[in-house]
Amino acid sequence: MSAPVVTIATGAQFPNLDRDEQGLPDALRARGIEPRIAVWDDPSVNWDDAGVVVVRSVRDYARDRKKFVNWARSVPRILNSAETIAWNTDKHYLRELAARGLPTIPTIWLEADRHYTKQQIHSRFPATGDFVVKPAVSSGGRGTGRYTATDPKSRAEAIEHAMRELRHGRTVMVQRYLDVIDRQGETSLIYLNGLSAYQVEKAPMLHPCFRSTADSAVVDEVVNLADASEETWRWGERIRKALHGYVKEKSGHDELLLFNRVDIVRGDEDSEEEFYVMEISLIDGSLYLSAKEENLNRFADAIQTRVMW
Repeated sequence: MSAPVVTIATGAQFPNLDRDEQGLPDALRARGIEPRIAVWDDPSVNWDDAGVVVVRSVRDYARDRKKFVNWARSVPRILNSAETIAWNTDKHYLRELAARGLPTIPTIWLEADRHYTKQQIHSRFPATGDFVVKPAVSSGGRGTGRYTATDPKSRAEAIEHAMRELRHGRTVMVQRYLDVIDRQGETSLIYLNGLSAYQVEKAPMLHPCFRSTADSAVVDEVVNLADASEETWRWGERIRKALHGYVKEKSGHDELLLFNRVDIVRGDEDSEEEFYVMEISLIDGSLYLSAKEENLNRFADAIQTRVMW
């Protein structure tokens, strides 16, 4: 009897997988699974013969979201599902989560078809504090910049940044930068097959002069292992339930997500919220497999469980 096949889908930038995931093939092999690696838009790959496809280092999907979503829908067995992938490729999903009662960072959405002038963009920026400009379709922090509202040079750079993204037909998000991130960083909660698995704490990535163009390299995250507190898992469970409820409502069935990374930040003493949802990663967000061997083994076990169903 031949071993079941699992193909790890990656991007051309990482033909041998991102370094965080390079131990995954051996971990799968140790579990009696034949691992393969394939670039998602490689025309020579026969996806009908790929077994279960696990999406990972596809950090280039934002350059052609439509092509990527069409590819995902063409793959017979893909995790997470193609429709979940399509939903998660556009950060407008944060609006939908907010509508379900989750505390997200207040966002101003600049739609490309509105043809804003520079003055109109300027008037929509915060009047004080730091803020972030980024496209709604992006991966790995590309196209993200942090600016200071009261600095004329910084504000002018932010306007040019937004105009550049809008000219390329991309929706632009403008979010107030939460100072608590500089003090405490962010927290990532990892769920595997719908169950809480582990947690990491991430150092602040957006220093005051941070700029990442659409074509620049993915910025490395500085992470620290952390014991999951009852408080953060309570928040994470609230987010997980809202997410699964939304997926069930839209698809008509309750999808069991192979992996789900929830990024949150604590509210500060002046905030009305205990925490804010920064992002939910169901496609290519790092799962921090190399941070601890146990993380890698848990993910390999989760894949094995799905393969054997």
